[in-house]
Parts: sequence; structure tokens; C-alpha cells
Amino acid sequence: MNPARSAAAAAVVLATAGTLLGVAVPTASAATTCASPVFKRQLFANTTFKGTPKKTACDSAIDESWSGAPASGLPKDNFGVRWSVTRDFGSGGPFALAASGLDGIRVYLDGVRKIDLWKNTTKTVTKTVNVTVPSGKHTLRVDYVNWTGTAKVKFTYTPRTSTGVDKVRPLAPTGASAVYRPDGEGSYTDVTWAANKEMDLAGYRLYRRLKGSGSWTEVASATAGTRRARVQTPPTGQSYYYEVRAHDKAGNQSAGSADQLVVSQDLTAPAAPVLTATAVEASNDLSWTAPADAATYKVFRKSASETSYTELAETTGTSYSDTKASYGYAYDYKVSALDAARNARSSNVVRSTRSILPPQNVTATVPRYGAVFTWTEPAGGDTADYKVYRSTTSPVELTYANLTDCRSRKKSTDAAGNTVRSCVDYDGDQGATYHYVMIRQNTAGRWSTGSADMTVTRPGDEVPPPPVTHLTAVPLEYGVKLDWDDSTAADIDHYEVYEDPEHYEPSYLESVPAGSSEYVVGPEVANGETKAYIVVPVDIYGNSGSYEDSRDIPKWGGPYSKVTVTEQNLTPATVPEDTADCSLTTYSTLGDEGGMYIDCADSVATDAAGINVYRWDPATRTYVRVTDVPLAPTATHYTDPTVPHGTTVFYVLSVVAPDGSETFSNVDACASLPNGT
Repeated sequence: MNPARSAAAAAVVLATAGTLLGVAVPTASAATTCASPVFKRQLFANTTFKGTPKKTACDSAIDESWSGAPASGLPKDNFGVRWSVTRDFGSGGPFALAASGLDGIRVYLDGVRKIDLWKNTTKTVTKTVNVTVPSGKHTLRVDYVNWTGTAKVKFTYTPRTSTGVDKVRPLAPTGASAVYRPDGEGSYTDVTWAANKEMDLAGYRLYRRLKGSGSWTEVASATAGTRRARVQTPPTGQSYYYEVRAHDKAGNQSAGSADQLVVSQDLTAPAAPVLTATAVEASNDLSWTAPADAATYKVFRKSASETSYTELAETTGTSYSDTKASYGYAYDYKVSALDAARNARSSNVVRSTRSILPPQNVTATVPRYGAVFTWTEPAGGDTADYKVYRSTTSPVELTYANLTDCRSRKKSTDAAGNTVRSCVDYDGDQGATYHYVMIRQNTAGRWSTGSADMTVTRPGDEVPPPPVTHLTAVPLEYGVKLDWDDSTAADIDHYEVYEDPEHYEPSYLESVPAGSSEYVVGPEVANGETKAYIVVPVDIYGNSGSYEDSRDIPKWGGPYSKVTVTEQNLTPATVPEDTADCSLTTYSTLGDEGGMYIDCADSVATDAAGINVYRWDPATRTYVRVTDVPLAPTATHYTDPTVPHGTTVFYVLSVVAPDGSETFSNVDACASLPNGT
């Protein structure tokens, strides 16, 4: 079962008495009702759908695959699943019922069987039938049984929407209403309606006609999920009818809804106000004259790229500050004066553009790690944020694609008291030429225009150093020693060491500075494993071979050297049977003692006489006890002060019974580095 779909379906389960389909359901399932168009799913422990369902739930779709029992309490074979849903199909029309799966599938429409694939099969069977669903509410039921093996079932019902097939038009929308809202020169009518039930609905069209006329005109449209539209109504004092018509994906259009009458107002607007605008850093400031009969004013704004105005505010005053206008962009403004009856007249149109100064005195330097920019604040200003744009062409476009992450931001004060800011672009290619532009944001949240274009050429190159040569690996008793020749590259900075597991991506181990050409992997237990190591040289510009996690290309996209080595195998020749109620976990130390954690069952603390620690002695090929006296049976850790250094050590615990007999734990190992390491 699809968990995401089941979770979504669970959200529409309603805890109500009875069932959506009006079918008697046993008490155990009565609390589960699934809101249309969600399917109700019943699971039976038989293939005849007899008795009480073992489980009832909701599914937003039928698309299941079970390799075992579909739910607890059900067998993995010989079970049945029944899905059912009752929904309103609106005007109905041509539909395609499609079923597929393994074993038995039957599909019913209003109790009439439409698909019958009822046989035990190991191959997927499919069938699609075309049916015509009448208008109104109808019930779909899908019966599925699994006799043996994997269970798989899928069912869909979809409207057929081609113009040659679908000739059924939607039902006329219901619940239509129209409310006229006089608002000066922007008077309009809000039309609402109830949603149609057709599954192939494409949308709605709103029509208007003048009262006394028989000619309808389409004035608005809406998508299938919309149930309202707003249209301008001519302020002529005349009466108009509105109606809504639904149309489907095949182009069929319904009859009109009930006509809705509105009566418009005859508007006599006040005199036009005279508007002026002043651009300041914080805002575009507007002011206008006040006609004698004006009661309120609406302020409108439009950018150069827009085709219509947006209302910003309605006020009784004669001034307004637009603090949300973007810096550097020109806006057109107008003001409408409205009288008490909401009749309106617009002012003249004025244009205003806000701007602040960009970063000043910008300089750039190019050390090997990036491009460093320094600039000063404009006099009398302060910066809340700034952005740096980079391009290979000039002039630099201030787009998201050219935005670069200028990091290591600092703020200071120079000898003259000016605020100085700096940042570093680490990301450009070495040896490339770039053009940069900076903008700044003031403390009011507004952005400046761009600074002067700066041209910067990065030093260095993008060529990785050659791979190291003569890479060798020597197995040690406590790890592996890697050795290689010093790189001949003049700009070498360091080497990166990786372990390269056979079936996983390489893991980074350490960085070795230039001038060093060896590295010891350890402490590592010497247990005879075969391992591979990679050494990658990195130059002062950060160039190196890089790991590419893709099966279509080599793992490493640049130069590297790899060596394979088989570790020494110091594993004990004998391992005692693990019968003690204790487990042992060792750990490597860089000090003078080997350590281990002891984890025993509670019975050891009450029944045992003590715990001994044994260490494998390769010379005698025996386990030698390292505890002079047994540890307390409640011990949780132990450190071995006599651990040999520069080798791999294997330990085992023994639980000493009151009669002196011993049972042994698992064997675990740790590696210790040589003294002074």
C-alpha cells in the first residue's frame, strides 16, 4: 500500500454513524466512513467477502502490490479486498474503466458488472471498458481476491474527453448570486456559484446582457476550481443580467445558471485632483490638491513594465509616502478623488524614481585564494547588506545568475573616520578575467544602483598537479605506512589521503603538508584485510583530482595515485567458544594502556565470583591472563597497563564461577601505536 496515499486518505475519514454507501457494515467497521471521492476499502480473510471485514480504511486511489499479508490478521493467500465509492458525476458522460492485476478482479457500476477478470493467474491481466455514466450519483465497486503468490491490483476511472466521443454537456451551474459594488470609476460586480460535479470540467464562463436585450456577451472566465469572478459593470444606471455557464474539456458548454439582476449607478464624479511627486531615499512622496466635494482618495501605482495600476491605499488625507517602491525603478502614480457616493475621477499621472548611492571607492586585489573587494560607505549613509555580481562579460547584469557569494565580510574604520567594508570572492576560476558590480542596501531595506564596473584577472590556473609517483604501502602490526615521492609541481600545497573501499565512495583520512611524503594509517587492527588507499596532490590554488559520484564516469575526475595492500594478520589461531554472559568491546589508545568496556548480564553480578582478562600471546600461541586477581563481577571497564606497543592485541574475558570454572566471552582487538608516537 502506498503510505503517502493512505495518510492523505486518512485525513478525510469521518467518525460518523452509518456509511457513505448506505450498506450495512459490522460494528467493527461502522466508525470508518470515507468522504467521496475517496474509496472505502474492506479487507476479508476469505475470497467470498463473507463475514466481518478484518480491517476497514480509506484509499484515495486503487494501486496496490502486496508480497505478503496486506494487513495484520489476514493470510498472505486467499484473502479478498473490496473498494467502493459513491459520488456525484454531475451530467455524467463517457468514461473509461481500467483494471489490471494478478488473480481475480471484478468492477461494478451501480451493481452491474462491467469488468470480469476472475481467475488465478501468475501473469498480469488488464482490461479497459468504455461506459456511459448517467447524470447524478452512482456507485463504483471493485472486488479483488488473491488466491496465491504476489497480490497486485490497480483500477482507474477517467472521463473520455475527445470531441468525437464526449457529446454530453455539463449541468448548468447552481447557487449563482451577483452583488453590485459601486466604487467610483472602479465599480464592479461579484458573481459567485456552486461548484459543478463533472470530472472533466474545464472551467466556467460568465455572461452579461443588458435588461431588455436578448444578446449575451462573455465578460469573464474562471478555472474549474474557481467559484467566483469579479467584473467591471458600466456605471450607467442601467440594469444587467449575469449568468454562469460551465464547459468541459471536450468543448461542451452547459446551459446558463439562473439569471442574476444588478442595477448599476449613474456616477457624477468630483473634480480631478492635481498630483505631484518627490523622490527621497526613504520613499516616493505624493501630494495632491483637494476638490471641494471629495470625501476620500485612492492612490494607484504602476511600474514601467505593467499594463494596469495597483491600488496602494485609500486615505482621507492629501499626501501619501510609498515606502515599498524599489530603488532605481520608475513608477507612474495617479490619485482618484471619490465623493460620498463613491463616484470618482482620476488625477494627472506623475512618475517618480527612488535611488541611493552605490558602494564608493571600490578597489579589488587578487591574492591566490580569491578576489578581495574593499569599499567605503557613502557619506551620511549606512549599509544593512550588500551584494556582489560577477560576469565574464561587461556590462554586468544584476541578475540572480550573476550573483556571487562574497564571504569573509569585515567592517572597519579608516584614519579619516570613514566606514570601510570588505569581502572575498573565493569561487572564480584561477587565471580567468571577470567583471564585478556591487550594490548596497540601506537600513530602510532599499537597494542602490550598481557601482562602477570592475575588471579583475585571477592569478594561477585550473590545472591539477601531476599524480604522485612510487606510492607504496607497507603493512604494520598497528596499521599501514604509505610512502611516495615528493611532487615535482612548484605550486604544491598538500596531499590528501583517502581510503577507497570497494563498494563505497572514498573516505577522507588526513591532509599531509607539502614537504612530507609519508603517512601512517592507524592505529588499525591487523586482521588481514585488503585495503586500497589514494593520495591526491593539491596545489596552492586548490586544484586536485576530485571524486565524481556517478556510474557513468570514472570515480576521480583528475590525477591521483592508488595502492592496494593486505594488512598483516595477527588474528589468534584459536578462539574460545563464546558462552559467557558478558561481551567485550576494546578501544585503541594513544597512551600507555589498552582499554576495554565490559557489558555483562545482571546474573553475572549476583552469581559469578569474578571476571578475568586474557590477552593472546603470539609467541606462545596461548591466551595469557593479565589480571593478577579477578575483577569484580560488576566491573564495566578495564585498562591493561602492560599492553605491548606498536602492535595489535586481542583480548577475551572469562567469567569465573564460584567453583572456579570459567566461561569465555567474544574476542575483540585493538591496536596500539609505538611508544613516543
